[in-house]
Amino acid sequence: MLSLQVSLPTQYNSLNQDPVGALSSTFARLQSSKPLRELRESAKAITKQMPVPVQEVTAKVDEYARGMISGSGSTLFEELGLYYIGTVDGHNLQDLIAILEEVKSTRSVGPVLIHIVTEKGRGYSYAEAAQDKYHGVSTFDVASGKQKKSVSVIPTYTQMFADALIGEAGLNENVVAVHAAMGGGTGLNHFEKFFADRTFDVGIAEQHAVTFSAGLAVEGLKPVCTIYSTFLQRGFDQVVHDVALQKLPVRFAMDRAGLVGEDGPTHAGAYDVTFMACLPDMVVMAPMNEAELCHMVATSISIDDRPSCFRYPRGAGVGLDLDTEGVESLQPGYKGGVLEVGKGRIVREGSDVCLLGFGTCTNRCMEAADLLRELGINATVADARFCKPLDTNLIRQLATSHAALITVEDGSVGGVCFSRPAISCIGWSFRWRSQSQTPNLT
Repeated sequence: MLSLQVSLPTQYNSLNQDPVGALSSTFARLQSSKPLRELRESAKAITKQMPVPVQEVTAKVDEYARGMISGSGSTLFEELGLYYIGTVDGHNLQDLIAILEEVKSTRSVGPVLIHIVTEKGRGYSYAEAAQDKYHGVSTFDVASGKQKKSVSVIPTYTQMFADALIGEAGLNENVVAVHAAMGGGTGLNHFEKFFADRTFDVGIAEQHAVTFSAGLAVEGLKPVCTIYSTFLQRGFDQVVHDVALQKLPVRFAMDRAGLVGEDGPTHAGAYDVTFMACLPDMVVMAPMNEAELCHMVATSISIDDRPSCFRYPRGAGVGLDLDTEGVESLQPGYKGGVLEVGKGRIVREGSDVCLLGFGTCTNRCMEAADLLRELGINATVADARFCKPLDTNLIRQLATSHAALITVEDGSVGGVCFSRPAISCIGWSFRWRSQSQTPNLT
């Protein structure tokens, strides 16, 4: 029979957690010992040949004996048919290695679950005191614990989002914020300082964050469900069934969209445009800069008849004068203007070619236009603003008035939900070159 042995490390950070000491360690090693487990399996095989009442009695004896040496909460796992070993001190390598070797060398007829308890940041006082800030670190000074992060006077997109949401909440008491154990990363810890009773942390449960937001929307509130782009993938089923199909006005703020640098590939938000734009009635936006982000926060709050979302990247903004961009400074927060849904804009007039960007990629289009100008090519730069609904009139106008139209976005290969519809709306056939990911228009 195929045996499966599973190790599931579980981290506890609570100050009132059960102590893991010598007695617990002894019991864990006893549970994992090869002689005991092989004796137990042999006894179970023999009792299976006996009458049912005898089997029931021996099963109870086994249950009570296991309960005496198992950690609290082991009954749940035992009822699921798992052989539970725990709790094990994950910081005691000698015991941990001994238990793993015992489990590995013992023939098992079922799955084994090893409950390992660790403390985040154990052994380094600065990490123990600030577990959220040391979840993922750049280079830092070991003696002082100070992380060596680049300093910028330009606010990050995350900070601008939080301030824009604070401004909206100050003007509308129905605005509430929801996050999934990411108050620091999403900027909602800052929001919570002003609106503690309107900030909801559902824990590491993105699925619940989405459904909880749907419930708030049903009751007439204006929930802003703030989740990293890559983590919203976990709640996609709930976005479909509990929000989109119900046509509920939940606003999704998708932080860390696109490539995320030091956060690594697991945090790259490469798919949100594709999986959000395919949903019925979903409004999908992406700001070119921090001022546009403020406008899109205001726009999403104003949309009450369907779901909406906007994506924004990690890192600092462009460094604009917000007043000249139509963003009002409040005390506290910012107030952006409400955009016309589905309308893009031209940010630089040209005549030869057109660069149509979506989101912060439009800034790269501006840089490319500067380079083209040095080559004698006059380029128009347009900001789509909305991926869904698309500004088809603007795109047709750009396509018919320029020799070439190039779309630019940072998403999954092929631009399934921006570039392809942008080209399709003007009736051109479309295919991708597999190596360069450059559209070939015929």
